[in-house]
Amino acid sequence: MPRTARLDIPGLLQHVIIRGVNRCDIFRDDADRQRFLQRFSSLLVQTGTDCLAWSLLFNHCHLLLRPRNSCLAPLMRRLLTGYAIYFNLRHKRSGHLFQNRYKSFVCEEDAYQLELVRYIHLNPLRAGLVEDLAALDTYAWSGHAVIMGKRLLEGQSADQVLSLFSKGKREARGRYRLFVADGVQLGRCEEFGGDRRMAKTLLKEQGDEPYDQRILGSGEFVEELRRRDEFETKFAPLREIKDIVASVCRHFEIEAELLRLKSRVANVVDARSVICYLAVRQVGHSGAAVGRHVNLGRAGVSVAANRGARLVAADQSFLELIDK
Repeated sequence: MPRTARLDIPGLLQHVIIRGVNRCDIFRDDADRQRFLQRFSSLLVQTGTDCLAWSLLFNHCHLLLRPRNSCLAPLMRRLLTGYAIYFNLRHKRSGHLFQNRYKSFVCEEDAYQLELVRYIHLNPLRAGLVEDLAALDTYAWSGHAVIMGKRLLEGQSADQVLSLFSKGKREARGRYRLFVADGVQLGRCEEFGGDRRMAKTLLKEQGDEPYDQRILGSGEFVEELRRRDEFETKFAPLREIKDIVASVCRHFEIEAELLRLKSRVANVVDARSVICYLAVRQVGHSGAAVGRHVNLGRAGVSVAANRGARLVAADQSFLELIDK
């Protein structure tokens, strides 16, 4: 399937994930990390982009950015192209350094901003690069130390994050650190990890909200973006549920009427599961609307979509059915 268009306009909070090609390291030592940060910091200032969180690992990094005056793409292009040239020259290598294009997810600020700040800044601790939170407080390769006042990175919007906890900076840092400490026990959140097509996220499991894999947010937030003039060409018209049902039924060589029966025949169950996955998770229809076509309630659609996700993961050709 063709790659979906980015949702990239000024003012939107975006979680960016950059990975090395074939999982190769993009930072081999501290000199590489320092060079990346120097370029990153300079571009933040030049483009007027807010950076709320960042962390550098070995073969990938996370950034939480809000471009103010321009789209995100020019900053990312300059950042990654310049760094790749430096890296290849220094390490005497050639070819692509990064895996395809970077991933970016538009995020609903009220619901996810602080959760993403915590998730991104805890990555070095979860990866075993630091022993504990005290070590993370001074760790040079995460924005957490900047917010704690132990490091400096020009262009990082540390005060924006602190203002969400308290007006006084000292009290704000204390509350922020407690918030981060609470997250240590939560473990890894797959919802923020980047593989949003097959992951069973909280939003998908709700089963009754519009969904788009480029967006981390509620159904209302997805609908709000769909209505914005700037995104008119970014969202393809929703494929009708009846058309998805017809395509899947042709594939499984069954009559659509069988979906409304309580049949446990294997190909009927598979067809129902694939329909729920494609219609809800890929196209973005609500679980309630899909359920009316396959005789399932919202919870049943969610269970069927989870099963459909496994079927589609095993046979990616099912994804072509939403184009037929």
